[in-house]
Amino acid sequence: MMTNVVLISGASSGFGVEFAKIFAAKGHNLLVVARSEDKLIELKKSLEKKYGIQVYVFSQDLAKEGSAEKVKAYVKENGLMVEMLINNAGFGDYGRFADSELAKQTQMINLNDRSLVEMTHTFLPAMIKRGKGKILNVASVASFEAGPMMSVYYASKAFVLSFTESLSEELRGTGVTVTALCPGPTNTDFSKAADMPAGRLANMFRFTQPIDVAKCGYSALMRGQVIVIPGVLNNLGIIAVKLLPRAFVRKVVGLLQK
Repeated sequence: MMTNVVLISGASSGFGVEFAKIFAAKGHNLLVVARSEDKLIELKKSLEKKYGIQVYVFSQDLAKEGSAEKVKAYVKENGLMVEMLINNAGFGDYGRFADSELAKQTQMINLNDRSLVEMTHTFLPAMIKRGKGKILNVASVASFEAGPMMSVYYASKAFVLSFTESLSEELRGTGVTVTALCPGPTNTDFSKAADMPAGRLANMFRFTQPIDVAKCGYSALMRGQVIVIPGVLNNLGIIAVKLLPRAFVRKVVGLLQK
């Protein structure tokens, strides 16, 4: 007999940890994937003790080619069935593109986009065959606009949103839904990992807590909502972005990023 699991990538910190807590509290078994095995094992012990569910740990750098196949092999070897997929793994990088390390930009594309596509392609067919399943892709409010000083990151999230929207139409009537979660600035380690300067104007908007974003994403996922933007201010901001000229928007974003 196979064990149903919710597969969460990037589960060692930020939104990934909060998603793991939410699904565990709802009684779901988990497969958590990230590079940091120590953090995953710590999370496993905590959730299993508190909620009495099973947490499977697989340490893997999803930015590396062939990583999705390794996850698939682990799933098969352990008799698991992925009922829901949370594509959360990703990172950003701050600075002028011309001055950046190309290897880091390529790694970002590999993790934020290629890995997300590979993981989706790996587990989606079985969901369609069963006639049920849910996928959540973590995008960003950055998906809706250009992002000077973080050009590749913003572009990578625009890809996630477009891919998710397209897939939602393809999946209509299959029993499988896909959701794009588009959070705004959130109080996580994202800024530190992306080497963002502390004095950026955009930092004044970083007051949202990751648990609130994860709760919003979970609710939208369970409803089968295609796009969800947590927070009233973020929603108003996206409306403004859609109404204002793109040239004006990119200049404003550029000022906020500096």
